[in-house]
Amino acid sequence: MAKKNTPFQIVWISGLSGSGKTTAIKALEDIGYFCIDNLPIILLPTFINLIKNSKLDINKIGLVVDIREKEFLKDAKKVLAQIKNLNATLRIFFLESSDDALITRFKTTRRQHPLAPTGKIIDGIQLERENLSFLKEMSDQIIDTSNLSIHELRKRIINTFAQEDSQPAMSLTFLSFGFKYGLPAELDLLFDVRFLPNPFFVETLKNLTGLDESVKRFVLNNSVAKEFLSHVEGFLKFLIPQYHEEGKAYLTIGIGCTGGVHRSVAIARELKDRFLKNLKGSSILIRDEFRDVG
Repeated sequence: MAKKNTPFQIVWISGLSGSGKTTAIKALEDIGYFCIDNLPIILLPTFINLIKNSKLDINKIGLVVDIREKEFLKDAKKVLAQIKNLNATLRIFFLESSDDALITRFKTTRRQHPLAPTGKIIDGIQLERENLSFLKEMSDQIIDTSNLSIHELRKRIINTFAQEDSQPAMSLTFLSFGFKYGLPAELDLLFDVRFLPNPFFVETLKNLTGLDESVKRFVLNNSVAKEFLSHVEGFLKFLIPQYHEEGKAYLTIGIGCTGGVHRSVAIARELKDRFLKNLKGSSILIRDEFRDVG
C-alpha cells in the first residue's frame, strides 16, 4: 500500500492528434506508471483521493488528456490548483508535430482527424492547435515528434522519467512446444531441436518428460546439445540487448521438438537457468505447451 505521505507523481500527456500520445503513455506504463487514457480531467482529484484511501500500491500516474475532453479541458487550471493540496506533483508534457508530418500520419493510417471528420485534415489540425494553445503554454515540456520514430519517442519518454539503472528489463519467456501441434502464435524467436537424439525412442524414457532427471541427462549430456546451447546462449546474449534498445519489452523464445515433451522441455529449462544467472533483475519465465494441451 502506498504511504499516504508519499507524493503522487502525475504525468499528463497531451498534444495534437497524431503526435504520438499513445506511444508516450505506453512507455510510461512500461516503467511502472498506472496509466489511464482519456480520463476527464475534472475527475482527477477524486481519482487521487480514491487511490489514497484504498490498499492499492499506486503513486505514479500517467494520463492522456487531449482534445477529446473538449468541455472538460476548460477546468484544467482549477484542477491544477486542487492537485497542489493533494500532496501530488503534476507535470504536463505536450506533444506536437509539423503540419506535414501530421497529414502524412493521418493519410498513412487512413484516420479522420477528430476535429475534421468530413473536411480537410489541415483544417482539423489548425483548429486543434488553436483549442490547445492554452495547454501548450501551461506545459512543463514540449516535445516535437515530427522527426521522431515510435522507438525514438519511447526512448525519450523513458529516459526522461527513469534513471538508467531503473529502466525496465526485458521480460523473457522460454516456450517449449511440439511441431506436430503447429507453431505457437506468440513466438518472437524459434529454435528447432529435432536434430537431437529423441528420448521417445528409448523405452525407459518414452513415457517421461523433459522435467524428469533421466530425460534431462539424456538430452543435455549429448555433445551436440552442449555445443548448440553454447551457440544459442551467445546468440541471445547479443540479441536481447538489441531488442531492448529498440523498445521491445517482452520476448518469447520458442524451443520446438516433434511432440514438445522431451527435448524442447529440457533445452528450454536449461536456457532459462543460464539466463537467470546472466540477466539479473529480468523477468524470466518458462512455459510448456504439453501441459496446456494435456
